[in-house]
Amino acid sequence: MGYMYDDRDGEFAVKTARKVVEFFLEHKSTPYLEFPEKFKKKGGVFTTISTYPDHNLRGCIGYPEPILELEKALVQSAIAAAFEDPRFPPLQKDEIDHVVFEVSLLTPPEEIKVKRRKDLLKEVEVGKHGLIAEHGFYRGLLLPQVPIEWKWNVQEFLEETCVKAGLPMDCWLDEYTKFYRFTAEIFEEEEPRGKVRRKRL
Repeated sequence: MGYMYDDRDGEFAVKTARKVVEFFLEHKSTPYLEFPEKFKKKGGVFTTISTYPDHNLRGCIGYPEPILELEKALVQSAIAAAFEDPRFPPLQKDEIDHVVFEVSLLTPPEEIKVKRRKDLLKEVEVGKHGLIAEHGFYRGLLLPQVPIEWKWNVQEFLEETCVKAGLPMDCWLDEYTKFYRFTAEIFEEEEPRGKVRRKRL
C-alpha cells in the first residue's frame, strides 16, 4: 500500500500536536512553527489524546473535510482535543506527562452510494474505513481505529456511527441517511513524549 505520509511526517504531526498543547498550557497561545511542504496543502486531521498507561480517551476533535491547510487544521485540532472537547474538562498541566497523543491524517470523505441499504455492509471495511453519518442537521464521525478498539463488525460500526450523530441505531437503513467513508494514516506516541509509530489496524 502506498502511503501519502511517511513516518517522518507522522512523527512531525504527533510531536507538533504535543508541542502546541504544552505551549498553550504555559502561554495560553500557540507557538510559531515551521511546517513541511506537505502540511501546507488542505487536509483532514484528528488529534486524539488518551491517558497513559490505561489508554482511556481524554479528548478527540478534528476536521474531517479538507477545508483548512493541514498545518492550521493540526494546530486547531490539537488545541480543541485538549481544551474544548465537551465530553471532558480542559486538560491540566499536571496531566500532560500522563497522556499520549495520536494524530490521524485523513483522505477526503466520499459518499457511499448504494441501491439497497443493506449493500452498505459490503461497502465498508472495518480496519480500513472511517465513517460519517449525516441526516439533515445530524452528523457524526467515527475514525477507522474505533471499531477495531471496540471489536465491532460492519453493522455495529454503521449503527454506532448513527448513534454518534444523535440518530437512532437503525438509521443506517433509512435511505435519507447519507454515509461517507474515508481512510486515515494514524501515528501515535508509544508513551508520553516517546517514540512515534505508525498505527496498524
